Amino acid sequence: MTNEPTPLRRRVGGARDRVMVVRARAERTLLWRVWDRMLQIEFVDRGVALAGKAFVSFFPLVITVASFAPPRIRNAIFSSLTHRLGLAGAPMADVRAAFASADDIRKATGFLGLVLTIFFASSFTTALQRVYLRAWRRPAGGKVGEYVRGPAWFLVVLASMALLGGLRALIGDGPQVAVFLVVSLVVVAGVWWFTAWFMLMGQVRWRVLVPTGVITSLVFGVFGLSAAIWMPNLVERNQHQYGFFGVALSLVTWFTGAATCVIVGACAGAVFAEDTGWVGALIRGGKRSVLVDGATPSFPAPEGTRGLRDAFHPIEDEVGRP
Repeated sequence: MTNEPTPLRRRVGGARDRVMVVRARAERTLLWRVWDRMLQIEFVDRGVALAGKAFVSFFPLVITVASFAPPRIRNAIFSSLTHRLGLAGAPMADVRAAFASADDIRKATGFLGLVLTIFFASSFTTALQRVYLRAWRRPAGGKVGEYVRGPAWFLVVLASMALLGGLRALIGDGPQVAVFLVVSLVVVAGVWWFTAWFMLMGQVRWRVLVPTGVITSLVFGVFGLSAAIWMPNLVERNQHQYGFFGVALSLVTWFTGAATCVIVGACAGAVFAEDTGWVGALIRGGKRSVLVDGATPSFPAPEGTRGLRDAFHPIEDEVGRP
């Protein structure tokens, strides 16, 4: 009796070998390395956690802070927020009602409540910082300035929302919207460029963080355009089925997608900057290191191969752990 493989086994073995060759080639590409970096930081769990904290802390903070702002700035923030979320019709009226009741919010909140709301929302910036620390394999910093970093970042984001909202109202809805889209991409790229530098505690060079800002802005732009198509239908369907709670579910869905955009930008920016080929050399400007002089060394790359199931691992408590 011969042990020679059957024709079927030979075909299966040949197909497996070809798949392994294709995979080996794919693993050398930047896109594969970006995907691998996302698996390393457990992007599904991290994205869901970031989206949840954005919904329960960032979103209420925007409404609360806007209630203390002058009417023009409040309307600009509202315009920027609703266009970014893709809200329209009755759901937009619900959100507008929240902004319109600024007097009630101010009376119920008070100055002390506003301060406490801002510091409570720092839980979101802590989760956001973890994303960048993990994506860049950076160690966690000290606790000094932790409660100042969050409010400072919020002020920058709110200022950019007010700027874009006011600019959109000034430009209108004609063909000049194309100009607004270009300006919006530039402003958003600048915000996420600053965000990456700020959350990495200034230990990564400004230059190498440019791709992070640009990629995040582009991904957000595509996501925003798609949300303008599916978000109104989702909100309307959920609201019809669950009432205002359905609107909340729709917002959580949007925030989950937005969190994924942030993770993609963080991981892609890190992978591109650390590339050993011409892409990395161009981003680093001829220098070998992505860090500023005197910065704490980054963690080494984890060993072993990863699969999709690694994206669902529970989030670890240690910030910056690879």
